[in-house]
Amino acid sequence: MRAVRLYEDGLRLDEIPRPEPADGEVLVRVHAAAITRDELTWPTDRLPAIPSYELSGVVEATGEEVMALTPFDRDGVAAEYAVIPTAVLAPKPAALSHVEAAALPMGGLSAWQGLVVHGALKAGERVCVTGATGGVGHLAVQLARALGAAVVAEGEPCDLLFDTAGRADGDAKRIVTIANEAPGATYFIVEPNGEQLAELAALGLRPEVDSTFALSDFEAAFARSEARGKHGKVVLQIHG
Repeated sequence: MRAVRLYEDGLRLDEIPRPEPADGEVLVRVHAAAITRDELTWPTDRLPAIPSYELSGVVEATGEEVMALTPFDRDGVAAEYAVIPTAVLAPKPAALSHVEAAALPMGGLSAWQGLVVHGALKAGERVCVTGATGGVGHLAVQLARALGAAVVAEGEPCDLLFDTAGRADGDAKRIVTIANEAPGATYFIVEPNGEQLAELAALGLRPEVDSTFALSDFEAAFARSEARGKHGKVVLQIHG
């Protein structure tokens, strides 16, 4: 199969053997894989490594359409096939294309874990989302409204401030941030979770997609992911 792999001197498109799933894993035919800005700079103890950690595709053994945020401590999914732990898989929403579904997991789970898990957001509360038009922020706004909260402007008094842009200050009872550690704020890094992903997907969130590229155009795709003026995810469309 073809896979994009990161080496010390950059990215290459390699032909490598199709991976074999172990217990608790399935082989997924990757239809789309989303790219996260700066991911090529993340520390890794293994090279070559396959980048991209969000996918939408089809389980090879069953034909089930799925999506996932995959664990960061293993190869990613910028490949024609990927082995995925079943615990991080969620059904692909029928209303989303594979490209759209691949753009949902990281931002959607960041929003869910920020608002629900760490923020304990309840219906009727007031929430402010900094960076509300960004990759996580636009999904957090959708999620907050779907959960029955009132989204207020930055600087207004609120029950929960969810900081996605490095501005974790304001008149808030609770502050949660994914941007920078700050006094009085709960800081977290998103974690893969198939059950949470399924719950938030059922609420009808729609991720923004900036652009799509073929797997063979991986260099242009990663360049676009770093470009200014980008709105939404850059996605590699691999099958379908």
